[in-house]
Amino acid sequence: MGIPEVDPTAGSPLLRLGARLTGNTPGRWITRRVAPRVDRQLLRLSRGRLSSAVVTPELLLVHTGAKTGRRRTTPLTYFTDAGRAVVIASNYGGSRHPSWYYNVLAHPRVTIRAGGHTGTFVGREVTGAERDRLWQLAVDFIPSYAQYERLAARRTIPVLVFTEVGDDA
Repeated sequence: MGIPEVDPTAGSPLLRLGARLTGNTPGRWITRRVAPRVDRQLLRLSRGRLSSAVVTPELLLVHTGAKTGRRRTTPLTYFTDAGRAVVIASNYGGSRHPSWYYNVLAHPRVTIRAGGHTGTFVGREVTGAERDRLWQLAVDFIPSYAQYERLAARRTIPVLVFTEVGDDA
């Protein structure tokens, strides 16, 4: 079955509405501080089928802490490209990369849950032309990323891809 495909070129009036709602300071605060707490439980209970981000597809990234070694779960917006899950480490335009980004770099083998599918994946950061292509798809898909890029002017927002592997890999 695999992770549910999400076409970033499909476009959606709901995505445009979501970009407008999160394109201001109160919207970013809610998206950053409230939604992740709600989504962890909502995505778990619905087996990855329902989140507070009704307008964007979400996955649960289960990763290992770079320093602590503890398992962490982070809800993230994603799309797919050639069967891989693509996520953006925007941190809502913050000045630092999100902690999950460092965790994936330190421990790239993760579990992803989305749309009722759970699988083992290996994550990596993409660079160069591949990063530029995926970043443009992300900005076209979620217009808020362009604003996050302006807010994070002193850092390049990482793009990560996750490829599913068998349990014995």
